[in-house]
Amino acid sequence: MSDSENLKILKEAYALWNDSKAESGRRWIALLDDKVVWRSLGDGMPGMEFSRPCDCKDDVIRYFEELAVDWSLVHYTVDEFVCQGDRIVMLGRCAWTHRRTGKTVETPKADILRMKDGKITEFFEFFDTAQAIAAARG
Repeated sequence: MSDSENLKILKEAYALWNDSKAESGRRWIALLDDKVVWRSLGDGMPGMEFSRPCDCKDDVIRYFEELAVDWSLVHYTVDEFVCQGDRIVMLGRCAWTHRRTGKTVETPKADILRMKDGKITEFFEFFDTAQAIAAARG
């Protein structure tokens, strides 16, 4: 697939993620390569256990399920995409509310993805982990 086709796929997935308030995990799962490598700056830290490393599609399914248990999406705003070859970087911001503590976190967000044949083969997310952990701890 061309860079523009991969970008179109991701733009639609991010828009749906925001519009559905994070209820579109199935769409993201459908975009994953079976051997996807999915990482988060949260790296499974206490309060962010959902963010532990994922090395296959089943692990990412677990990521989305655990995320939904503890966090409710307020918004996920994409500001821009940067594309170079098979790499796409999403720069934006998001806000989530922790379901148990009721605290909301607003943070800059950056995702670095690699795509092959319309499938995500690598994903790494960056966000303010200190704020997220504080909100999870109450």
